[in-house]
Amino acid sequence: MNLATAFSNCARTQSQKNAIFWGDNRRISYAELLEQSRRVAARLQNVSGVVPGSRVAVWLKNCPEFVPAVFGILMADAVVVPINNFLKPAEVAYILNDGGIDTVITDAALSVHQGELASARPSLKFLRVEDFDALQPSSFGPLPPSARCESDLAVIIYTSGTTGRPKGAMLSHGNLLHNVESCRIVLEAVPEDCLAVILPLFHTYMLTVGIFLPFIIGGSIVLVKSLHPPRAMLQELFSHRATILPAVPSFYRMLLSASIPSPLPVRIFISGSAPLPVQTLRDFEEKFKTPLIEGYGLSEASPVVSKNPLHGLRKPGSIGIPIPRVEMSVQNDQGTLLADNQTGEICVRGGNVMMGYWNQPEETRKALRNGWLLTGDVGHRDADGYYYITDRKKDMLLVNGINVYPREIEEIIYQFPGVKEAAVIGVPDARKGEQPAAYVSALEGQTLDQNALSQFIRSKLADYKVPRRIVFMPALPKNATGKILKTELRKQAAAGM
Repeated sequence: MNLATAFSNCARTQSQKNAIFWGDNRRISYAELLEQSRRVAARLQNVSGVVPGSRVAVWLKNCPEFVPAVFGILMADAVVVPINNFLKPAEVAYILNDGGIDTVITDAALSVHQGELASARPSLKFLRVEDFDALQPSSFGPLPPSARCESDLAVIIYTSGTTGRPKGAMLSHGNLLHNVESCRIVLEAVPEDCLAVILPLFHTYMLTVGIFLPFIIGGSIVLVKSLHPPRAMLQELFSHRATILPAVPSFYRMLLSASIPSPLPVRIFISGSAPLPVQTLRDFEEKFKTPLIEGYGLSEASPVVSKNPLHGLRKPGSIGIPIPRVEMSVQNDQGTLLADNQTGEICVRGGNVMMGYWNQPEETRKALRNGWLLTGDVGHRDADGYYYITDRKKDMLLVNGINVYPREIEEIIYQFPGVKEAAVIGVPDARKGEQPAAYVSALEGQTLDQNALSQFIRSKLADYKVPRRIVFMPALPKNATGKILKTELRKQAAAGM
């Protein structure tokens, strides 16, 4: 079994069903999606020279063609390398060269950079999605079934590179099929479900939950063209009966500040990619009377690791419990398993854990220890088995030798009226080693008072945790998935901003 055959089997049984909704009028059936995927595979094999194991990049904005691009690559027994469409050509060129990629599937808008990329990698070939309809596989003969097995490489996800050059996490067919099945169980997903796709499809979560999950179980997706205005976006989702909506915390904060009717007719709202402030969770559920489920994952785990359960106890501020067939633990730097309520590094074990990093054996050794994936996230497990992320290991501050976790300070800042976003970083201090500094943005139409915010934090936290500097910004810098870029804030802090 592999991803290509799992999709093909599903598409044949659901051939007349709508697989993709795009805008007001466009509907793509499973039969059309399967045929287009076959055409892409035939083109890659017979024109682009793709052979089993070749890496093929998908550099696209969200569009219906993204899906047959992915399945077409897999049907050609090649490896999918999704690339962030917000990256600049020099950043894309690094990934192409690092991954040994000679074929890129893109569109007219992004292909304007074709010359620049070809200069960096002369062997590069391009296939534009505008040409998909003109592809004619019949002249190449029938496409043989994919011969890949579960241990073969299927996808390389390049990490965001917030701490340096991006690394390519290698995910096998088995890794991804394992995570799809775990997600099917935990989300209680059925063929009648329609998943709302508002996040970038190049992101590892949307690749698994937005493409592989629905198109392996026989569900459908509604691809949203624009998030603005929010009311029109939600109307598009509701008109297509979307039942599952994954998003990032900033999306839910946007809904809170928008004029949106309640209740919302969605079965499950899911928050991931970045920590969900407890205040946002409480405000959302109070306003919309609908559960908002926080989960956790990372590219190296295909990516889903844990979720608060749909039924039973949900704990605000917790990332929940491990999803089925996945293990979690808290360990110290020596690999010793820690007891409940002891703080250490969150570790993951299971069939969803990556094969390693592409061409980086030393980084692979750092990330995998005794069968466990070291996530780099600091946290603990409570007596009920629920996990909590305190912070990123690299983000932890040492103030006078005492551990200070920015997440704890950020949670307090989010409780202050008028705050939209907050991020805390460490800045060097000659006397104490480090001091926390807070970067804050206000909700539209709101004005924040620095002294009042500082006093509010001081009333909630020990003095050594109170930021010595609070900087107000119109908006905090983020990557394409809405994650606040603390690396950019550190640069600004170093420049005295």
